[in-house]
Amino acid sequence: MEVIIFVFAALGALAGGLGVVAGRLPVRNALSLLLVLGSLAVTYLLLAAQFIAVLQVIVYAGAIVVLFLFVVMLLHRQLGAMSPDRLRWQGPVAIGLSAAFLILMLLTLRFATNAAAPAPAEFGTVESVGRALFTSFALPFEVASVILLVGIIAAVVIGRPASRPVAAPPRSSAPSPVGAPRR
Repeated sequence: MEVIIFVFAALGALAGGLGVVAGRLPVRNALSLLLVLGSLAVTYLLLAAQFIAVLQVIVYAGAIVVLFLFVVMLLHRQLGAMSPDRLRWQGPVAIGLSAAFLILMLLTLRFATNAAAPAPAEFGTVESVGRALFTSFALPFEVASVILLVGIIAAVVIGRPASRPVAAPPRSSAPSPVGAPRR
């Protein structure tokens, strides 16, 4: 049963990854990323890491994808559609990098040893994640939060409309009082 669930989660992750890379609309790319992150959460559940799976759904699939969608919505208004000629070099570079990655993966699979150690019993629990997060990984955790904060501030600054000079208030068309000279 676990193999069947893993196969569906892997196929979902592959389909979502293909949608992220091959999609042309940024909103659909973000939704494909949501599929990848959801499939990864299912994989964490298969590894008996329930806390990490819940964090994956709440933090990444919830907050980060929503942040991406906000940034896309803010920037899309200003940038408009990008011309296809602007990134002509991107296709050949992507094919070359993909081929290099595939060769590296095949070499890794060919020369890898099968001495994978099982995960410890406390892997993925709230206590082990909290202990690792606030001892060994405290600095990377804080750096990541500052980077996210800078990204949010940058999205707000870029998405804000340009300031315009303040014009003089329009003259009132109300009738002048009786006896006052007309201009």
